[in-house]
Amino acid sequence: MGILKKSKSELHKEWHEKHHRWHNEPHKHLHGIHEIHHRHKDEFRLCHKYLIWLRPMAFLINILIIYLIFKVVGIKAITIFFAAIFTAKEIAHLYIYWRLEKRIMKPIESLKTGVEQIAKGNYEVRIEKKVYNEIGILIDEFNKMAEKLEQGEKLKKEYEENRKTLIANISHDLKTPITSINGYVEAILDGVAHSPDTINSYLKTIHSNIDYINRLIDDLFLFSKLDMQKVDFKFEKVKIKPFMQDLMEEFAFVLGEKNIKFSFTDKIEREIEVNIDGKRIYQTIRNIIGNAVKYGEKETLAISIGLKDEKDHIKIIISDNGPGIAPDKLPYVFDRFYRIDTERTKDLMSTGLGLAIAKEMVEAHGGKISVQSILSEGSTFIVELPIVI
Repeated sequence: MGILKKSKSELHKEWHEKHHRWHNEPHKHLHGIHEIHHRHKDEFRLCHKYLIWLRPMAFLINILIIYLIFKVVGIKAITIFFAAIFTAKEIAHLYIYWRLEKRIMKPIESLKTGVEQIAKGNYEVRIEKKVYNEIGILIDEFNKMAEKLEQGEKLKKEYEENRKTLIANISHDLKTPITSINGYVEAILDGVAHSPDTINSYLKTIHSNIDYINRLIDDLFLFSKLDMQKVDFKFEKVKIKPFMQDLMEEFAFVLGEKNIKFSFTDKIEREIEVNIDGKRIYQTIRNIIGNAVKYGEKETLAISIGLKDEKDHIKIIISDNGPGIAPDKLPYVFDRFYRIDTERTKDLMSTGLGLAIAKEMVEAHGGKISVQSILSEGSTFIVELPIVI
């Protein structure tokens, strides 16, 4: 019981001390605030005293100095003195105005003119930077904006031209087989084809043209999806050596049936994985081979594929001994509907979109595709794909 009472008394004492500290704490803060207030008040009094006494005294001293100058040198000298001061002041004003005009007013006027030109659709306008202050920074930003707008306008025009070309090419590529189909159907209906063999030949031609139209529509649909980045790729880690080996066996069989020489060389000596959609890479290689078959001489055509290790990426090198591509045409081989020859034939996979699709697919894998060619010697397409580290 005594221990309990002692504990209560100790607790009471401890609570009293805490209460005392808590009670005094605000007073300490208030004391600090009062000190700051008094210090500011003293500073205000000093400023007030200066304004009341020192400023009038300075004014009187200035009057006294002018009076003494007047007594010593006379009114003429004072007039000259004030005239000199006035002249200096005007010169200073003119200089300041000139600087203001040069560094601020003229650049702002140039910016205003530039903005008006942009509003009229002239995105080639640029403002010469002659100042290096905040206005100069603004001019830099204006020029950057104008450059981006100009690039956007060029892209818009290119897109419009591509759209027109696309429509024209689609119209041409559809019209040719449809006209052919229509002609053969009319011939059959009019009784021009009498024998079963002739009718069968006409039907095979019709079927071939329909097959071409289907391929063209499929390629157009795929290219549009690739262009809009709406193709669903199924990426997975793949060991490149067995993957390529399986593909090469298939291509060797298909090309062998067409009496086209084919060879595959694997120069990779380690196990390498790549993150790819196998179906799309197969389609890419097929499109490139199809292009070689389309333009090559069937009797002498030879196609070779090589696989090479480049440390952080692999190269799939597809070469042929075809007619080659002229240097002035090389930059356009991956453009849609671009054909190297003027004859728009309908051979194996010849829709004019094969290489454009191949390029889009490779780039979707984070890779690159390029072409090298020598006229009368052949072409080499190089597909680069990043290695999974």
